[in-house]
Amino acid sequence: MAELLRRGLVGEGWAVDVAHDGPSGLDRAGENPYDAIVLDVMLPGLNGYAVCGRLREAGIWVPVLMLTAMDGEYDEAEGLDVGADDYVTKPFSFVTLLARLRALMRRGQPQRPTVLRIGDLEVDPAARHCRRGTVPVALTAREFSVLEYLARRGGQTVTKTEILEHVWDDRFDGDVNVVEVHVSALRRKIDTPFGLRSIRTVRGTGYRLEVPSETPC
Repeated sequence: MAELLRRGLVGEGWAVDVAHDGPSGLDRAGENPYDAIVLDVMLPGLNGYAVCGRLREAGIWVPVLMLTAMDGEYDEAEGLDVGADDYVTKPFSFVTLLARLRALMRRGQPQRPTVLRIGDLEVDPAARHCRRGTVPVALTAREFSVLEYLARRGGQTVTKTEILEHVWDDRFDGDVNVVEVHVSALRRKIDTPFGLRSIRTVRGTGYRLEVPSETPC
């Protein structure tokens, strides 16, 4: 099931890491700034309730969607009591799980805005929509993920490695320059048609998304 969920979510444009036991899941969640966690209750080593509880004790408030084969109100109450944000009982449809995840992404963590704005560029992570002013911009799933990460770090310089680690999962073993390819594609879509320049190259470091300046077409 973990592999099926990974494939489905990757197909929707998300980078996905998978941990098959509680301790490794807890370690990953403590080390990486995930946007959401799908947490199975029946994990070996440390169950989902314990993992969620320890994350909250550590001050990690990433949205958590819990999965379980149990179906009682006491089981649901326990999941919510330890800090889970939502709860899905097996069997479930992927469409339902995806809708629940999008709802959690929409709510996000308290410090995260629902829609990311850099000047007149709007990036909606939950709906996976982008527009420049009133004009919708069509992006591939991977292009959107790169843009979302740059928007979340708006005004800050991020390295190719940081983008790679956030947007591609831990199975990727290709060339880091794949980031440059996607950034170039983004520029052709969100900047060039509008005569703007919002994605800056910081020599020797990486890229920065900022309020755009006009540039000759």
